[in-house]
Parts: sequence; structure tokens; C-alpha cells
Amino acid sequence: MLYRFEPGSAEEAADVGRIRELLVAGDPFSRALPLHVTCSALVIHPPTGRVLLRWHQRQQSWLQVGGHVDPGETSPPAVALREAGEETGLDDLVPFPGPEPRLVHVVIVPVPAGKGEPAHEHADMRYVFATARPDAVVPESPEAQLRWLAPDDARALVAADNVRVTLDRIEGLRHQPPAEVET
Repeated sequence: MLYRFEPGSAEEAADVGRIRELLVAGDPFSRALPLHVTCSALVIHPPTGRVLLRWHQRQQSWLQVGGHVDPGETSPPAVALREAGEETGLDDLVPFPGPEPRLVHVVIVPVPAGKGEPAHEHADMRYVFATARPDAVVPESPEAQLRWLAPDDARALVAADNVRVTLDRIEGLRHQPPAEVET
């Protein structure tokens, strides 16, 4: 999927190049590396166009849901879907606009030191999933607040420009009906 992905900017092309080097070098998912692949998802409710953001305590920012690849996992879209389900409690997530998961953004982001880890970088592969039941959302912990927002409100709330890029990229997708989601 990464080799078919068309970067939207020179900066993104450089990030994709760094990730491809990780793939050649061995295990790109190893948390022991100072740069490792993570997978995330922007969850959308197609009828309203709202997107779901999560408060990330360590980053002190509203971001998309997502996280690390667990041992034995090899499919970034499957990891993004698993993480989205774990962090939101939503069990009806489907690729948006479907029928296959779509890689919409690739970006390398800095992660501050914390939880016994030194500062490092995440090579984040971002996907979009849809839900038909936005009110069923349940945060995984009290610190991990979740908020449904209109796209413009989400853009205003996020601190990271790279998340705004992800939001911009899904804007054209949200008018397409997702696979197997009742709207």
C-alpha cells in the first residue's frame, strides 16, 4: 500500500521515503527504534460530516485515534481499525468511503519523552473509517476524552498542522457513501 501511495507534498514524499527505508532495514514496527510505524484513523459520521477527535494526554493535543502495531500484526489498515475500535468503543467501523481501507496521509511526527521512553518519532499511516452510531462512542479511559466535531471546528481545535492536512484530505471523501453503513 505504501508503494502505491502518492504523496501530496515534497515533505510527505520525504516522510514516505524514510518509511520505505525502515521497511528495507527490517521491522518498521519495532518500538525499540527511534522511528517506527504507527497506524491511526480519522473516524467520520457520514450523514453529519462530523469527525471524532481524542485528547492525547502525552501530546497535550486533540488528535485522531490510533497507536502502535502489536507483535504479530503486519497490516497497517487492520491496526488502524483495531486501535480505532479500542479507543472509541465503536464496533461498526468500516473503511470510508469503502470498500477497501484507503491510506489518506503519511506523516512523521515527533513524540516527546514520557512513560519511560525517550523522545522519538512516529511514522504515522492514516486511514478513514465511518460509523453509523456516533452516540455509541465510549472513551477507553477518563483521560482519553472524545469529541465529535464539524470539520471546521476540528481544524480550529487541533494544534498540529499535520492533522489539519488529514482533515483536508478527507473533506472530498465525506460526500461519498461508505460501504455497509446505513446513513
